[in-house]
Amino acid sequence: MLEGMLRNIRWATRGLRRTPGFAVTTILTLALGIGLSTAVFTVAQALLLRRLPVLDQDRLVVVWGETRDGSFAHYPVTVDDAREFARRTVSLERVAFYAYEGATPKPVREGDRISRFGQALVSGDFFDVLGTPPLLGRALRPEDDVAGAAPVVVLSHGAWQRRFGGDPDVIGRELLMHETGVAYTVVGVMPRGLDYPAGADYWAPLIPAKTGPDTDASGAAVDLIGRLAGVASPANTRDELTAYFGRISSPVWQRDLRGIVHTLPRLILGDTRPALIVFMAASALLLLITCINVADILVVRGLGRMRELAVRSALGASHGQVFVQLLTENLLLAIAGGASGLIVAAGAVRSFVTLAPAGLPRLDEIRLDWLTLLGAMAITAFAMLIFGLAPAFMTSHSPLQRILRSDARQSPSRRSRRATEGLVAGQVALALIVLSLAGLLAKSLLRLERAELSLDPSRLLIGELALRYELYDDKDSQRALMETISERLRALPGILAVSPVVAVPFSGPAGWDGRPTAEGQSAEEAAANPMLNMEVVSPDYFEALGMRLVRGRGFTDADREGSGPVVIVSQSMARHYWPNVDPIGKRLSMGPSLDGLFTVVGIVPDTRYRTLREARPSIYFPLRQSFFPYVPMNLAIRTSGPPARLVPAIRRAIAESSAGVALASAVPFDAFLERPLAQPRLNALLLVVFAAAAAALAAVGLFGVVTTMVRQRTRELGVRLALGATPPQLSRLVMRRGLGIAVSGMAAGLIGALIANRLMANMLYEVSPADATTLAAVSGFLLCIAMIAAMIPARSTTRIEPLAALRGDA
Repeated sequence: MLEGMLRNIRWATRGLRRTPGFAVTTILTLALGIGLSTAVFTVAQALLLRRLPVLDQDRLVVVWGETRDGSFAHYPVTVDDAREFARRTVSLERVAFYAYEGATPKPVREGDRISRFGQALVSGDFFDVLGTPPLLGRALRPEDDVAGAAPVVVLSHGAWQRRFGGDPDVIGRELLMHETGVAYTVVGVMPRGLDYPAGADYWAPLIPAKTGPDTDASGAAVDLIGRLAGVASPANTRDELTAYFGRISSPVWQRDLRGIVHTLPRLILGDTRPALIVFMAASALLLLITCINVADILVVRGLGRMRELAVRSALGASHGQVFVQLLTENLLLAIAGGASGLIVAAGAVRSFVTLAPAGLPRLDEIRLDWLTLLGAMAITAFAMLIFGLAPAFMTSHSPLQRILRSDARQSPSRRSRRATEGLVAGQVALALIVLSLAGLLAKSLLRLERAELSLDPSRLLIGELALRYELYDDKDSQRALMETISERLRALPGILAVSPVVAVPFSGPAGWDGRPTAEGQSAEEAAANPMLNMEVVSPDYFEALGMRLVRGRGFTDADREGSGPVVIVSQSMARHYWPNVDPIGKRLSMGPSLDGLFTVVGIVPDTRYRTLREARPSIYFPLRQSFFPYVPMNLAIRTSGPPARLVPAIRRAIAESSAGVALASAVPFDAFLERPLAQPRLNALLLVVFAAAAAALAAVGLFGVVTTMVRQRTRELGVRLALGATPPQLSRLVMRRGLGIAVSGMAAGLIGALIANRLMANMLYEVSPADATTLAAVSGFLLCIAMIAAMIPARSTTRIEPLAALRGDA
């Protein structure tokens, strides 16, 4: 038996060596389809399908508020409201909360070095609600989350690996907070895959962190996280929170809010979920194209071997022997293609991890999925088995004499020809769908990269300060410190302007928001005002960010305490508050707790400083008139040359300006701009790779069909030449047939693209899923590929000799 197997392998190897073009094409097709589809499904499985390390993840919901007009999409509640809602709710069996701003970078002193750790402040029962046991030590407890409790933290698995080398003796180590001088004791490490709030390196109890001599944690802004009770649904929780906001005892402004509920898996996956769904669909399409292509190659080759198989049968080979030989050939091709696909998959997964944005959840869990690889190989091997053995089956059910008397190059039946051409048309259709997806994402990315920021990102440095707050525990001392630092920095050669900023670029909810009331507005009109981005800045701010003044004046040193309160507003804010009226000189109120009105003295454009996809309406207050209880501790620095060269001098100047302050980080604005662009770029890159692979496979399939058609119709073409047809006419005949197949596939692909593109509408920016320009461009590109694929075999008709073709020698 072993000898027979070896003999079949030798015969199969010899047969494949006689047709190297067929063997190489099949192996490369398998490698590309199996490898890329496996890689993307591996990524999707890790990021989308793998369960979180929590108990019954689909029953966990995260809750916050939103204004009814959608102008403010993430409105937190206070700790007091969170506790009151937890007492009232019936849809949630357990409720915890965490700081609204999510994980925020905090300076941690390690000897003489300052590092930044992502800090997430949570309630003591946070991990009890999640149902997540610690990997090491213990989780936080309710008794940790009371004023005066010993400061403790629980590390994330990623921080434990990166910062402590996975040391199992990390329990009991301390993290020294630079800002407060408080040493937090590590009491636990959480398991891999728990990344909520996103970017958390450690979790600390909220109440002790928010409580100080002059603070009360009851008013801290938090989001709720809870576990659904019984048969309750997220909609029940949403309705309960909406009713809670609208109760009679609520403040007037709160009655305009409604509840928003998200499941925890959706929040952890964030914007990656629609992208991964699209990629999974694309990988399935690519695997389908691969199967179709391989099936088409095998059917065409098999039909050409009908006479050879009949001869073997006539010489005494049994049907079983013929089947075994074909099966051996296909198994060799499948093994070679699968091994090549493994190399492609490993390289693709490694490239994805390298190119993926740093904030992508569970990135460290992405590993090549062997089960997925075996599944992809099994699917394609099954297709090879079915279509590869078809010729032997057809031979066994056809009279041998008729097959032996037939011409080896005779045209196949109309049914088999249509089946083959239909397979190729299907490849073209699927390729067009993937190309259109890639084209829309590429165009969307281009629009996003060219979005008008209304500021100049070049030569702009963003610095974050690490401050010892026990030395600067009030607004006046913080403001004096910022003015001292700004003066020192302005004196450095190469620095043009310096101003404090509330948050680093593209920080989303980490900034300050407010809803001012215009003088003369009624309570109902004031409730309809949008939430605004609020900035506290120095007179240098607009020069530092490279913003132009549209109307009025900027801030000056005269805008200080004791002078009339002034503000500068953005254009969209001015249009909302004073439509068709000159806003200069108009006045605003910031609430009943503040005396006096703020006079508008200038208008500037809306910027994309907080979010890249949306230009936020903003209001700017002068630093010396700020009514906020604390001062921004970030800096915007405009330089005359490359910002990175000035960082050492800036670091020294800040350290020398006063005790207890240091430069924690200094990053060019362009680096922050990379963050919101990272995911769209990755999405576009992956789909472009898919589209290129799909187009290549479709081109190979079309080339094979047209080449086979020319070979099988050589005698017919020779007759046409003998009757007066010219070689160019024959070339056009073949071209028309090839392009007819491609156009029919493209017509079906356009219909499919219009349906499929709607799945990715949320991933697009200022581009319609039915964008005519993109669909026309990818259709034209695919048509050019089809023309090239059909032109090469079409040109071969010019070399046909009529007499040789009629004798059957061509």
